[in-house]
Amino acid sequence: MTALSHTYQYSAPSELVTAGRGQALRLMTSGGGAPQPYFFEGRLLHPRPTALALRALSRVVGTRFHIPPAMIHRILMAADPVVTCGRGMLRFEGFSGCASTYARVDLTPSAYEGDVASFGTTNVDFNAPMRAALATVRTDEPLALSVGHAEVVLERGESRVVERKVPLPLRWLKGFAEVQAYLARLEPFAELSATEALRFLRGLPRTKTDKRPHFLVPQGRSVRLSATPAAGAMRLTGMERLRVLEDLAPFAKGLTLHADPRGQASAFVLDLGTQRFTLALSSEVWRGFSGEGQTLTALAQRPTVEQLLSSLRAELRWESVLETASLAGKLSSTEDLVWHGLQVLGVRGLVGFDSQVRAFFHRELPFDFAQVEALAPRLAAARTLLEAGALEADAAVASAYWVRGSSATYHVRLDEGFAPVSCGCTWFAKHGLERGPCKHLLAAQLHATRSEDSDTP
Repeated sequence: MTALSHTYQYSAPSELVTAGRGQALRLMTSGGGAPQPYFFEGRLLHPRPTALALRALSRVVGTRFHIPPAMIHRILMAADPVVTCGRGMLRFEGFSGCASTYARVDLTPSAYEGDVASFGTTNVDFNAPMRAALATVRTDEPLALSVGHAEVVLERGESRVVERKVPLPLRWLKGFAEVQAYLARLEPFAELSATEALRFLRGLPRTKTDKRPHFLVPQGRSVRLSATPAAGAMRLTGMERLRVLEDLAPFAKGLTLHADPRGQASAFVLDLGTQRFTLALSSEVWRGFSGEGQTLTALAQRPTVEQLLSSLRAELRWESVLETASLAGKLSSTEDLVWHGLQVLGVRGLVGFDSQVRAFFHRELPFDFAQVEALAPRLAAARTLLEAGALEADAAVASAYWVRGSSATYHVRLDEGFAPVSCGCTWFAKHGLERGPCKHLLAAQLHATRSEDSDTP
């Protein structure tokens, strides 16, 4: 498996320590560049649900819901979530080891009180002792949160600098880029009350061996689980992944289900009052978000988008909600172009997407996402086809091309907005658009968007 070398350095292990009459949760971070000892230091106002939410997140990043036979004896060490301290929001996010499950904890300003020393994004160390301590936090005990330790060396009894060099799996890195593309196209499917949410989660099948697809069908103010597909149903597999939400359900005010119109992903958002817990699932446990190819179209952006990106990036400013209409006005651009630009920045790890508020938010992942673009073989192949002059417009069909491949010539069709429609190649016959466009469709998109931009005065 391809991996990228990445070094995490923590000044000490994360821990839950005694502080005055209560306890303090200190999440040790790697990097981040905060000039103060901590990104954020303050007190959690709802300690029990927050502790359980962070513990649920750590369960996701420490779990492989799918283990291929070739990896049965391999242990992946990249299980450190990412935390973002932005304007008005603290966010913790991470992936399961198999990249089929994404989790995020969003703490609103009503969830804490304290001082924000700096904005930024960094890794946090979630070790076993800290996870065990989170499970024992009581509802009525004071709990302080400090994010972002800046000391190089910490001398404190037996404490020592913890440095470990781990292989960062490429699929985990690419998953952060891909999941934003899925979250941005999800649509609300159902809203369950606190009672219905608890009943739904506690009624899920408990077997871990059932890999058959299940279908959620709206029923009154709730949903019911069915073994057979139906019109308007929400498709799910790997139901055991939803069990992560069970401990949080008693604290929830409601549960919102989001479905992909193409049936390729889903998301479940628990409303915990002053915070939210988002769980996004790929369509199959063996299909990690990292290999889906949904970002290829964004990577093959038109030149006008590339010209917009530097100005758009300067407007991010660690905002927790990036409004496309406002940004379009500031940049004298269109909302469609700004939305596409934000998708490109999502691929590059500079923004995430919050499906509950239907908006992007600024965060800069502490990885070199330029390597993700460099490791997109379909896009590289598409550019090679374009440079080789392998495309010829079909004079008889609008937005259609003939593309010369290595062994055959394929007929490719785009829609009026240059979105991919179909290709005659064997790859498209097998996958369609479920894994993103094939190289021939990407080449056609590159050609069409560049031609449009060159014709625009």
